[in-house]
Amino acid sequence: MRKSPQRKALAMENSKAKSSTSDSVILPTPLEGNRGGESASFLHADTMQYLRFSRLNRILHVVMIMSFMSLALTGMTLKFSYTAWAVTLSHLLGGFETAGYIHRVAAVLMVGVFITHIIDLRRQKRKEYGSWHALLLGPDTMLFNKKDLADLIGNVKWFIGRGTRPKYGRWTYWEKFDYFAVFWGVCVIGLTGLMLWFPEFFTRFIPGWFINVATIIHSDEALLAVGFIFTIHFFNTHLRPEKFPMDIVVFTGRMPLEEFKQDKPAEYEALVASGKLKEHLVEPYPPIVIRTVRIFGWAALATGFGFVVWIIYAMLFVYR
Repeated sequence: MRKSPQRKALAMENSKAKSSTSDSVILPTPLEGNRGGESASFLHADTMQYLRFSRLNRILHVVMIMSFMSLALTGMTLKFSYTAWAVTLSHLLGGFETAGYIHRVAAVLMVGVFITHIIDLRRQKRKEYGSWHALLLGPDTMLFNKKDLADLIGNVKWFIGRGTRPKYGRWTYWEKFDYFAVFWGVCVIGLTGLMLWFPEFFTRFIPGWFINVATIIHSDEALLAVGFIFTIHFFNTHLRPEKFPMDIVVFTGRMPLEEFKQDKPAEYEALVASGKLKEHLVEPYPPIVIRTVRIFGWAALATGFGFVVWIIYAMLFVYR
């Protein structure tokens, strides 16, 4: 029996559709079934991305970067004011007094980021987790637990070729360490900074000599924070072999599905098993957005490495 032209055209279209489907990467088999009455078979791993960070998270991180860079720039200028590069930099900023004003504004921004994050945690507890117990002790907790210790030991074994890479969940142990380092910095550096900003007020309650102690603590802890962020944090986030030369997920909030599967396998498997992976998938940003993000990221990286060079030079050759 001869086929009509319409049937021939339909057959050709079906053939092209099958070929197109076979050439693309489909989400794993568990997602191809019906989960919760919804089918995810149309989602393609080469186009859809996992939404890891909310818009608020990304905005807060960008503001924190700008605040921290400003604090580091003005703070190191004041700390090493006796060096030639600090004097030159202070002139570019409008003088040491102006650098102090910029420093205080950046500090207010940092505290604002911290307070906004705490408020957002309360919102997450109420709308997403239902209780502080689920937020703080659930599988996505930012608190350290037994799994982090097991992952640390497993990671060391993986480094020396004695085991496989641990199956990390939503947060790795080094991400948690970086997270709580901010809490430590805001509390210690922020409190001592307030003492130096309003010494007359605080000396109503504490001895005057404590202002001198606060100066030392503020200066040295800030130097430690700058050194840590621009070395350890930069390496863990951007310079690891699997992320080199830059991980932009904290700016875009998105990561390719295959990268998510390899980087956070425990979280990926949990979402697949619960059928909730589809809820977290979004379209990628256009190339122009990615290029803009990378320009900002490279500028931050270059500035950070410049700070490291300046600090090492000052500490080795001109530190007083």
